[in-house]
Amino acid sequence: MQYKNDGFKPEIINALKTELKASGKNFKIVPSPDNSDEYVNFYFIGMYEGKEVIYDAAMYTLRLHHTSEVYELAEHKAAKKFPNFKGIHYEEDENGNLKPLNSDEEEIGWFITEIIMEIEEDESVKVQEFIDEDTNHDYGIGLDVALNVEHIDEKVITKFIKEFNDDNIVLDDTMYAFQSEDEDVEE
Repeated sequence: MQYKNDGFKPEIINALKTELKASGKNFKIVPSPDNSDEYVNFYFIGMYEGKEVIYDAAMYTLRLHHTSEVYELAEHKAAKKFPNFKGIHYEEDENGNLKPLNSDEEEIGWFITEIIMEIEEDESVKVQEFIDEDTNHDYGIGLDVALNVEHIDEKVITKFIKEFNDDNIVLDDTMYAFQSEDEDVEE
């Protein structure tokens, strides 16, 4: 039988089922340096067109999604103002410290920072909870999920999977804007 990709193969699905049963969880975290308390990549088993499949989910907080959208818009505006802008690339010296930016990069960096502050202040970018399904994913079915939670943890993931698989998930359609959090400076 021909399968779209490995995430549809019964033997791969059964191997993940065995692994999940042994862990006592309904998901498996995909090891990645990108995983944090605001973003987690994980696999879980669900149904698609009447058959079991592995879902490859990327779940993030609505705040992180907003930050990403704001930054993308600010970069777009920087690219319009600075025709030679190709992104800011930070480099480390031999001690692991960041090297200073050149004057053009520094000017663009300040411009982007100002744009971000303006966007946040006037709340021109708003986001809402969503689930995007990618049936042409390279492993199983891809899911992008943004939820209005403070952080992504086992409880949030477990609840999401149960509601998703029971087909009773309710997304908040309220539009939200967030402000950058100022880091507390200890003196």
